[in-house]
Amino acid sequence: MVQDSDSTTDGVTTGEHGAEPRKPSQNPQPHQPDPGIARLREAAAGVVAGPWLTVPNLLSVLRLAGVPLFLWLLLGPKAELLALLVLVVSGITDWLDGKLARWLNQYSRLGELLDPAADRLYIIATLIAFVLREVVPWWVAAALIVRDVVLALCLPVLRWHGYRPPEVHYLGKAATFCLMYAFPLLLLIQGDFPFSEVARPAAFALTCWGGALYLWAGVLYFGQVVAAVRRARTAPRG
Repeated sequence: MVQDSDSTTDGVTTGEHGAEPRKPSQNPQPHQPDPGIARLREAAAGVVAGPWLTVPNLLSVLRLAGVPLFLWLLLGPKAELLALLVLVVSGITDWLDGKLARWLNQYSRLGELLDPAADRLYIIATLIAFVLREVVPWWVAAALIVRDVVLALCLPVLRWHGYRPPEVHYLGKAATFCLMYAFPLLLLIQGDFPFSEVARPAAFALTCWGGALYLWAGVLYFGQVVAAVRRARTAPRG
């Protein structure tokens, strides 16, 4: 049997053929972070002036600013290609701000509010625009918008009873992901774009799955609200 040239016993590394043992370093080098991540953090530190002003938050604000631009492009000059580009950029920044928050370790309470707010606003604005342009049936948009309105009305009820908004559920994340990628595809198949017919099955599949998950996640969130209110009402008062 062939043995490794070096072996380790009781923390001492022994060389080949019984050579003089090499003692471990008395000053071990500390773990060095990934240089790429370190450079990203240094670059981000140059533009962060406070706990709320972070790169992920700036991306969320950029997404919010894109909502009126998207509506104007689609309903005003009917520039489908530019509106499609805005939707694509929104989807990319939605994915990127979460990644950057983890890579740069930039978390804030404002970011926890901005990101889902941008998602909800984009979804509602896109659904309204799509109904006006007859891209989706009105009842589909109505069901998804009513879901968001009901959950928005639950927020002051939770605050009144001393609860924060419920944590984002993985079904809600999956639903938002499907819808944010379904919308550009739905717009793509409306125009005379390359690959429009190829994208049609994916557009309908993502819309159906995203819509169903979105409504089901809404039911779960509403159940959490009801449970929290019941706990608050039955809790002993001091």
